Amino acid sequence: MAALIFITGASSGIGQALAWRYYQAGYTLALVARRTEEIQAWAQSQALDAARYRVYRADVSDIDSIVGAGQACLAELGVPDVVIANAGISVGMDTGVRGDLDVMVRTFSTNNVGLAATFHPFVRAMEQRGSGALVGIGSVAGIRGLPGHGAYCASKAAVINYCESLRGELRSSGVKVVTLCPGYIDTPLTRQNRYGMPFLMQPEAFADRAFDAVAQGATYRVIPWQMGLVAKALRMLPNALFDKVLAGRPRKRRQDEA
Repeated sequence: MAALIFITGASSGIGQALAWRYYQAGYTLALVARRTEEIQAWAQSQALDAARYRVYRADVSDIDSIVGAGQACLAELGVPDVVIANAGISVGMDTGVRGDLDVMVRTFSTNNVGLAATFHPFVRAMEQRGSGALVGIGSVAGIRGLPGHGAYCASKAAVINYCESLRGELRSSGVKVVTLCPGYIDTPLTRQNRYGMPFLMQPEAFADRAFDAVAQGATYRVIPWQMGLVAKALRMLPNALFDKVLAGRPRKRRQDEA
């Protein structure tokens, strides 16, 4: 029987690239998104074998919605070998603007609670089987806070720490927990950025390296590795110097900005 992978946020960007990489490796795909029509159109354009993929409509910010999708996958396809909690949002915020507090709530509901809810249906089943990989998509932005990115940076820092906690909980179960931290990837989200993006990668290149990281049993990996060095260097900077380096850097677009 072909290996099975469950991927959220599969309608575009990193999620779609991961789906294609795993399909090429022979996996059956369980693809999740709010915009299922886009997944279907992509699957048809790539001539995917209809017997090797299933599409589930779910909103990861709605716990019952994403848990229901996971339960449907278990009932119809069985226990996945890999689950990738990829769905996420990135919107700038200004704490002085009341509406941006709602942005922060939405960001955490999607990027954090949604990630845990994505894993939830599969944890016990994977433990009983004694194998599987739960993959959380973090970000280099979770390593140090960037001005105007409060919600996103905080949410991705939470992803990194949550996955580390979960990895310890499942250490003796045979279930692996993998944290992948992308740098700048050329997706619809990053194309709206108003600042330079060093070491920008194409989603397909990221997917290749992510596939290898999971296959190799990595627990944590920054992709590309160059951004890992940049992030470590920034982490080591004293606060005063870090603030000076970022002074004047354009902020991420907020929800009410064109």
